[in-house]
Amino acid sequence: MISEDQLREKLRKIEALYAGAKTDGEKSAAGAAAERIRVKFENASKQERAEEFKFSITDPWSRQLFIALCRRYGIKPFRYTRMHRQTVIIRAPASFVQMTLWPEFEELSSALTAHLDEITTKIIREEVHEATQDADEIREPRQLR
Repeated sequence: MISEDQLREKLRKIEALYAGAKTDGEKSAAGAAAERIRVKFENASKQERAEEFKFSITDPWSRQLFIALCRRYGIKPFRYTRMHRQTVIIRAPASFVQMTLWPEFEELSSALTAHLDEITTKIIREEVHEATQDADEIREPRQLR
């Protein structure tokens, strides 16, 4: 299992990848990576008109991550009155959403989900029961007629 510090470093590297970091120094500077992505967003906003994108993110941690990521890059997530809480709408250039925001979110979400899964499994094994595999699958009993 990776440590929290290792997870943080992995998340920084994912962001640096989407920021277009070229050198090792750029890859290690998290604040600079976020700023480069904000500049990408601003440039795309000048070249393309913003479109409205609707996302349905049922997992609360993933939704929290997506909303935070949007805000980090200057995008204001919202939902219309009476929409489900899992719905998140943003207005942004399509190229930025498709080539930067959504792929980065998917990678960050995957890394966090894997880490949360490891921690949860470890605690269940240690505190509840060591067998954490899925329930056994058995054939249904024959129906009497």
